[in-house]
Amino acid sequence: MAIQGFLVVSLLFSCLAATSYGVTFSSLQESLVVTASPKHGQVLRAGEDNIVVTWSFNKSLAAGTDSSYKTVKFKLCYAPVSQQDRAWRKTEDHLNKDKTCQHNIVTKPYSSSNNTFTWTAERDVPTATYFIRAYAYNSADHEVAYGQTTDAHKTTNLFNVQAISGRHVSLDIASICFSAFAVVSLFGFFFLEKRKAKKSQAK
Repeated sequence: MAIQGFLVVSLLFSCLAATSYGVTFSSLQESLVVTASPKHGQVLRAGEDNIVVTWSFNKSLAAGTDSSYKTVKFKLCYAPVSQQDRAWRKTEDHLNKDKTCQHNIVTKPYSSSNNTFTWTAERDVPTATYFIRAYAYNSADHEVAYGQTTDAHKTTNLFNVQAISGRHVSLDIASICFSAFAVVSLFGFFFLEKRKAKKSQAK
């Protein structure tokens, strides 16, 4: 029993240790330069419009600053205007609790320069105002640096995404065609039945 109790306690401490580790946003260095193609205030349609993202290491920093960077993860993040009165989008300094950047875009191997990719705003992205943030991760998959397409106050270079309405043009057309076919078929049925009735009366 004593051994079992010791194992349970050890397991609990291990779990606590694993979950207690965390990184704060304020501790990260902004060493990545990230830009995106949308102009400030531009409206993009979810599931249709593309965003071209470019990123690189800030060459004004000391050489070797990025020696621990292994991967870069890009996220679509809510601007403050789309966080107001929405606790589920609240910004927290502790990244494990932060809800600013809920939409993953892509993960790339780290490279210090000449990096570009194109991303289409996904169909499930809700209507809101956004910016893009990139986190650099080390070999232990912990955040060690970041970069973003807006300023520190998150007020510049913001763009909007317009969510899909839930209906698609092709579905609407198919629905109209089916309804028209049903009406024509109904009239055709009554016409044939009427002709049959007249022939029966004539006999």
